[in-house]
Amino acid sequence: MSLQPWTIRRNASLHEAAAIMREHQIRHLPVLDGGRLIGLLSIRDIHLVEGMRGVDPKQTTVEDAMTSDVYAVQESVDLDKVVEQMADRRLGSAVVVDRHGEVRGIFTTVDALQVLCDTLRRISA
Repeated sequence: MSLQPWTIRRNASLHEAAAIMREHQIRHLPVLDGGRLIGLLSIRDIHLVEGMRGVDPKQTTVEDAMTSDVYAVQESVDLDKVVEQMADRRLGSAVVVDRHGEVRGIFTTVDALQVLCDTLRRISA
């Protein structure tokens, strides 16, 4: 899990979001409004909206492209439950929140693959 992930505010432009993703080599940004999680923006969302005719990434907001149905889990949820939900729902990430709903991290499919790799190495050692 990436602790204290990069986040973005809902009224930021897609251009800003893409720049953050490029600079930090990430594919998901939790979207916040007043510190509260309201959505998730993926690089795929950006590419989809940017591909639409007449869309200006500097004028289009994150809120216009984000997914509002975010899979968010509390820090206390067991990893196997998180991974199972991600697989069942075909999700690329889970936003990890504390008991107050504040974003604490993000767990992605890359993180899941790293856990799998570490587990396989332990088993074969």
